[in-house]
Amino acid sequence: MPRAASPNTHRSHRAPRTTAAEDPHTARAARGAQALVRWTSALAGGVLLATASTTTAALAAPSTDGAYVALGDSYAAGAGIPAQSAGLCMRSDHDYGRLVAASLVPSTYRDVTCAGAKVSALTTAQTDAGAVVNGPQLDAVTRDTALVTLTVAGDNLGTSDFGFGDVAATCSALSVTDPLGTPCRDHYKNTLEERVDAAAAQLGSALGLIRARAPRARVLVVGYPAVLPDDPAECLGRLPVTTGDIAFLRSVLGGLDDTVAATARAGGATYVDTLSPTRGHDSCSATPWIEGLIPASPTLPLHPNATGERAMADAVLGALGA
Repeated sequence: MPRAASPNTHRSHRAPRTTAAEDPHTARAARGAQALVRWTSALAGGVLLATASTTTAALAAPSTDGAYVALGDSYAAGAGIPAQSAGLCMRSDHDYGRLVAASLVPSTYRDVTCAGAKVSALTTAQTDAGAVVNGPQLDAVTRDTALVTLTVAGDNLGTSDFGFGDVAATCSALSVTDPLGTPCRDHYKNTLEERVDAAAAQLGSALGLIRARAPRARVLVVGYPAVLPDDPAECLGRLPVTTGDIAFLRSVLGGLDDTVAATARAGGATYVDTLSPTRGHDSCSATPWIEGLIPASPTLPLHPNATGERAMADAVLGALGA
């Protein structure tokens, strides 16, 4: 069983900040990215027709005396992994929260995770085309709650509900404009770091609300797994993004995990590192637990497959048993 380790420091991998204006010639390529996002989403829907199964040994873990509430985005919901429920939230019965609950057997399990959830979805209803997709997730947290897990902030990177997938699709489209350069980094500049910082402030406020609603609950903020490898060269021929921009995106995700970890600690929560136990099984590896832009196992692009969700569950259980 992968053990939860203390979070690694990723700041040294971040790209340097710049304040130069964006190149207007990237606008056309960015529009093409929107079409790629829609294509990868449709592809993921087709992949749902496939079946997946995982066999794992039973895990010894402490029981929880009270309700367990799972909050978060598509990484927490296991979006794309059969079997799905909750409509557009794409909640899987193999998401890490469900796997943790199966080991803990809480008095009540409430899973309100939802694909596309930004940090704001914790306190306000999540909508799509004006229709409510999911109610405010914190409504599920009450005084009987003994355990809360949440993974959220990654979808704040993108301008659409595709979050990091939106960013990756944009980088893929921009790669043709400068195959040997860093067109994606040149396009986004500091905006992704700024979005992470803004999301962290919202997350900090949400952690305070969780404490107020469930003062005796143990709160675990679960980080994001190894979507990209430490060595960008491993993605050659696997992801249609320049090597320089793979390094840039890796630094963005490392910075996201760092910031979420710091916010969790400041809010009195436990941070669960899922990057370390999934290293070597990223989207560019030969044995991916996080799929690429064209998933080979049922899940959304650049999201954990069933094995990846199991690894995240094991990290949570390791933190609870520490």
